[in-house]
Amino acid sequence: MSAAPTEATFDYLLHLPASASEGATVAVLLHGRGSNKSDLQGLQPLLPQAWTVVTPEAPFPASAWGYGLGSAWYRYVEEDRVVEETLAESLAKLDQFLGELPGIVGFQPGRVVLGGFSQGGTVSLAYALSRPGAVAAALNLSGFLVATAELDETGAAPPATPIFWGHGVGDPAIPISLAERGRKRLRRAGARLVARDYRIGHWIASDEIEEAVAAVEQAV
Repeated sequence: MSAAPTEATFDYLLHLPASASEGATVAVLLHGRGSNKSDLQGLQPLLPQAWTVVTPEAPFPASAWGYGLGSAWYRYVEEDRVVEETLAESLAKLDQFLGELPGIVGFQPGRVVLGGFSQGGTVSLAYALSRPGAVAAALNLSGFLVATAELDETGAAPPATPIFWGHGVGDPAIPISLAERGRKRLRRAGARLVARDYRIGHWIASDEIEEAVAAVEQAV
């Protein structure tokens, strides 16, 4: 089912499988710029049946920044730069939302997998890197690594959270060159990174989700 049974920091939709119980995996999926909480519920049939799927709505009205009728997680500048205050606000609210998950889903989650598309992927990656170990894995689907992300690129302090990064080689919105730039930084830092490219533009491929799930299952 998809419903929002309790109040939380973000408005959201919930898919709760009949088998959901204490210790089950919960996937929190963040939509892209100008979209809404309904968007990534469409991925649910491609995910393991036992996973609970929660899709929150971003906190900023996209129309204020010319991004359409939906919502946004941060204000974009150019290439891999964002207005830091807007990203920081979303990350802080995401802290609160993840703390509310037991009340939202009705049980204590085991693994929490945080992922998203485009802006949602960028936010998921930023959250995982700035809150080591706070989530079991991060899925970045066609997002980027923000330029100001704090990484020890000597490899002396590798990021704690496993990362899957899928990207379209023909992406016109977030070019593959930005993905390559961010992945190089993560590799220099010693991140547990699975990177996959697809012959697509700025969207999600079904085999991308299959590989993302496999990466999660192998890493955690």
